[in-house]
Amino acid sequence: MLLNHEESQLVFIDYQEKLMPAISDGDFVLSNAIKLAKLAKKMGVPAHATEQMPEKLGRLDSTLLGLCKGTLVKSSFNACADGLVDLLKPKAKNGNARSLPKHLQKNESDIQRPSVLIAGVEAHICLMQTALDLLDQEFEVWVVTDACGSRTERNRDAAFDRLAGNGAELITTEMVIYEWLESAENEHFKYALELVK
Repeated sequence: MLLNHEESQLVFIDYQEKLMPAISDGDFVLSNAIKLAKLAKKMGVPAHATEQMPEKLGRLDSTLLGLCKGTLVKSSFNACADGLVDLLKPKAKNGNARSLPKHLQKNESDIQRPSVLIAGVEAHICLMQTALDLLDQEFEVWVVTDACGSRTERNRDAAFDRLAGNGAELITTEMVIYEWLESAENEHFKYALELVK
């Protein structure tokens, strides 16, 4: 199964000022997140970000912040517990009154962009807990491994093993870019090529 940009949305977890210096290979991880966010903006793929207690860990990286639709401030390690799913699912369609019995309401599991690409820090805490909950919510979860990090590689790799074992797809930044483009004929190909150089 290949990614389609029209069915994708991005979630960036906690690339925050005071946290990033402690992340193993943090500059590389953040640069890949920024590449994804830039191409997503160019191709109309929605991107959301989270911040874990920004009053203590600082704000989201400013470049990434400027490329996202918005930021969800959270205190839970699992961003779904603080409202992430509401950002990822489409609003209820007209005529879907909450007062109707559940069996008469329109099916809200019809997610318009079912492929959630997730990247962030720390991979074994906030990213993993959020991704596992998104899988429970029946999203297709794609973990962009080279845009994820932890303070130690051992923790990061353990998170990847657990996520893959629970049904998440593990991918890289360039895999995402070229699957979204589909062809060298894509109007955004030259822009993407500059990002990966």
